[in-house]
Amino acid sequence: MDYSAPRESLWMTSKRITVAAHMFGILANILMLIWLLHYREGIELDSSNPYRVFNVHPFLMLFGFIFLVGEAMMAYKTVAAQRPVPKFVHLFLHLCALVLGIVGIHATFKFHDMVNLLDMYSLHSWIGIGTFCLFILQWLFGFSLFVFPRASVPTRARLSHWHVSGGRMLLYMAICAALTGLMQKFTFMQLKNNRESYLINFLALAILLFGITVDLSVSLGHYTSHNQMA
Repeated sequence: MDYSAPRESLWMTSKRITVAAHMFGILANILMLIWLLHYREGIELDSSNPYRVFNVHPFLMLFGFIFLVGEAMMAYKTVAAQRPVPKFVHLFLHLCALVLGIVGIHATFKFHDMVNLLDMYSLHSWIGIGTFCLFILQWLFGFSLFVFPRASVPTRARLSHWHVSGGRMLLYMAICAALTGLMQKFTFMQLKNNRESYLINFLALAILLFGITVDLSVSLGHYTSHNQMA
């Protein structure tokens, strides 16, 4: 039976969803910058203003730990290039996300020290630090499995599905951490029915839609590539 037509249809659908994911990701970053630069005090890690220091955290966790991770996932399954190219982009973007995530977490601990707040007391912080620790393990697992020392072909084939599933799970965990963080900040600021509250709501929706479209793009891309290999 000829499966070329269904594969082609799924590939085109995956490309359209990928474009939508890029747009939602860019929109989320723009809304985040508008919120932090216009409504809050700005972004500066070395500032004497603790709130400018704190604002480094949401920006880097969104741009680095959600946006770049989502882009890395889509790059591996949807970029039409020779296999080493998307593989390198996938690895490099995840490494960038890891570094930016470390800086983002450092910013929130620095903020807590500046204003004498307890660390790791909220559900947001528990989900966030748990996600980050699992992300480090996932990156190390993927690096050792596919790059160095690199497992055998049968082992890579057997474990690759777990690697993909783990990445998708971690993306949703990161989004869950982001949304609970926005809710926590929303509550602390005691926002009412105003422009800033609407902006935060649209920001949260853009982050959620980015995650959903990334997952759909990767799922369809994985299905078509799986059929092409079969």
